[in-house]
Amino acid sequence: MCNGPAVILMEPQLGENIGAAARAMANFGLSDLRLVAPKEPWPNEKAVAAASGADEVLNAARVFPGLREATADLHFLCATTARPREMVKPVMTPATAIAACRERMAEGAACGFLFGRERWGLDNEAISLCDVIVMAPVNPAFASLNLAQAVLIVGYEWRKGEGSDALGRHTQFDGKVGEGLPEHAGPPATKAELHALFDHLERELDASGFLQPPEKRPHMVRNIRAVFTRMQPTEQEVRTLRGVIASLCRQHRPRPK
Repeated sequence: MCNGPAVILMEPQLGENIGAAARAMANFGLSDLRLVAPKEPWPNEKAVAAASGADEVLNAARVFPGLREATADLHFLCATTARPREMVKPVMTPATAIAACRERMAEGAACGFLFGRERWGLDNEAISLCDVIVMAPVNPAFASLNLAQAVLIVGYEWRKGEGSDALGRHTQFDGKVGEGLPEHAGPPATKAELHALFDHLERELDASGFLQPPEKRPHMVRNIRAVFTRMQPTEQEVRTLRGVIASLCRQHRPRPK
């Protein structure tokens, strides 16, 4: 069983665009690529080059003579377009369309997203065979997306709903990456360590005459503390900062005779 909804490319004109779309699919875990009457012969060397290693998606791609054949096994079909075409159909964003697909797929239904020709998109006949229209929140003054970009948006929304909190590439050196500070950054500084940093810095700033005039000192101190608090520094970073302060002070103090 394929992972995720099918991606159907309607009469794609260039092999490079098919390859770029396959690459976008592989980025976000989609694998069911269907080509409706591609203009160039298939398999296509340009598609392989543009796919940049997404060979599994390309090798499994299926070619169909028409849209009806390509979508015969689907229960729910989404038409991606920049214009509603004056058709009485539900309009969804990529996020809501993916959510609708997930609900149906959980019940055993098969779903797909239809993408139009590079030059002029989907025609009205193709859209009439779809259940919903999907429109991305793009700049209305420049709404044109290329084929791979459109596939990428749908793939991204699909991946977000997979429940994985991992980000980016996984390697044996980096491991799993998530939001926030990486584990190897070290433990965050305790409040006691931060207070010691504040005391150290403020003592030296007093000695240098920076915290002047006296009536402004409390406000200046609060602002400086806020800067370091927002940083949420690690233990190591606090030690480094204190070392920097100590080094600067040694450089500017007269050496004892």
